[in-house]
Amino acid sequence: MNTTDSRVELAVDLTAVVAPDAVAERVRAALGDVLRIVVTTERSQLRNREIALQRLVDRVDRAARPRRARRPTRPTSGSVRRRLDAKRRRSRLKATRREPGDEAG
Repeated sequence: MNTTDSRVELAVDLTAVVAPDAVAERVRAALGDVLRIVVTTERSQLRNREIALQRLVDRVDRAARPRRARRPTRPTSGSVRRRLDAKRRRSRLKATRREPGDEAG
């Protein structure tokens, strides 16, 4: 069987990243201290290297970006309706457990 050994394994020590402290912390928090990328998709080792480097750039860029703060939003009318329906169903279920003539008190 003829095969080519075109696998590429890229290991990067993220503790040595040269960047502002906040960015370096975000990257290490998201990806860990060592990032390992393995590519075996192409038959060409050169192409696998290019893919591995592109994946490295993409992952580090994505991890370095600060996350957008979530803006609080109002509950949707559907979610309010579902919550109230669930409360009514639960209330009816509990009402069936009460003794007859036992009023709330």
